[in-house]
Amino acid sequence: MRKALLTAVAVCSLVAASSVAGAQEKLKIGMMATLSGALTSGGEDGVRGVQVALKQLGNKIAGREVELIIATTDASPDSALRAARKLVEQDKVQVIVGPLSGSEGIAIRDYSKTVPNVTVVDGSSGALETTYVNPSPNYFRFNSNGAMWMAGLGEYVFKDKGFKKIAVIAEDYSFPYTQVFGFALGYCSAGGQITQRQWVPLGTKDFGSVIANIPDDVDAVFLGLGGGDAVNFLNQYSQTGGNAKFVGGSIMVDQTVLSSKGAAKKLLVGTPSSGGVADAWDDPRWKAWVKSYQDAFPPDKRFASPSLFATNYYNAFTALATGLAKVNADLSDGGAKLRTELAKVELDAPNGKIKLDDDRQAIATTFITEVAELPNGELTNKFVRIVPNVSKTMGLSPEAFKAVGLPSRTNPECKK
Repeated sequence: MRKALLTAVAVCSLVAASSVAGAQEKLKIGMMATLSGALTSGGEDGVRGVQVALKQLGNKIAGREVELIIATTDASPDSALRAARKLVEQDKVQVIVGPLSGSEGIAIRDYSKTVPNVTVVDGSSGALETTYVNPSPNYFRFNSNGAMWMAGLGEYVFKDKGFKKIAVIAEDYSFPYTQVFGFALGYCSAGGQITQRQWVPLGTKDFGSVIANIPDDVDAVFLGLGGGDAVNFLNQYSQTGGNAKFVGGSIMVDQTVLSSKGAAKKLLVGTPSSGGVADAWDDPRWKAWVKSYQDAFPPDKRFASPSLFATNYYNAFTALATGLAKVNADLSDGGAKLRTELAKVELDAPNGKIKLDDDRQAIATTFITEVAELPNGELTNKFVRIVPNVSKTMGLSPEAFKAVGLPSRTNPECKK
């Protein structure tokens, strides 16, 4: 009887051990998403992008079920650091997708250096410095930075649209600095002038004084706003009866704004912009991605077309899954083999081919677009042209690009 009892105990121990091992087989992946603050709509669509990627993978990578753990941020660096520490220290993840916003990315780049066994794949943040200044060996970005998203736009609005003199209204942090920087490189070299720059805090509610200060003698206003700030500006500008022409930053004309409620967004019809996606691009891979996104969620739970954030997070997760599959999701070496494989990943992504440079920064396609109204009243980004294989030095030699300096409120200058 004692022998039978010992045998039973041994069997139970094996079952328990097997159950624990089975539980550990889940592959934990952390995700940082901006789900509060002015960029909430972008964060929500970033989550949708990852959900579509997971659905296409059957929620498994290398045969292991994925446990996605989402940590919320509000687009501030402090919130991003809290989220990352929670994922690493409490949830014990070794891989993270995110963050979303520019200054968040810079903060997480620096944090990643303190946790060398954690691999971070940027979600959608676009500050230039993240991968250009003191890049981290375990931080990978499969999306362009904000300057790269502006490639070709400055020349287009100067030569094709005839905007010789513009003013700028943009949020006062790293990503809009990077966007204006990228726009100015082309616009100023083509002969354009930026006569005024107004920088507003992220989360601005009242744009009254900003609108009142727009110069009368400019051909257009560059709007480097996003999310709730963009919608607030358009609503308040429409109430003034203003009729300025606009040039849009990448997230000013994203579906996070174009799909917002109210008629004020129609002020954007005809607005030229550029970025990492074009809603109406007639490419089979893009159309397949749009359909997958639309089919995954009911119409009232998504945008008419996947936003830049959804697309970037989808690509980031797809790249991570590709790298994990190459190493059979084995992170026992602190992720060293994973990082070697990630550096080699080349995506035939919905928005064009993507590969990484030596600093683990994407080389990718930029789309020049114009906002158009569809017969059903929805707004879309009409495809104008592509600028292929844009690198972080924007077509300049490394020496020439370095000489320009880093993006700031005033750099580069843009005068005759």
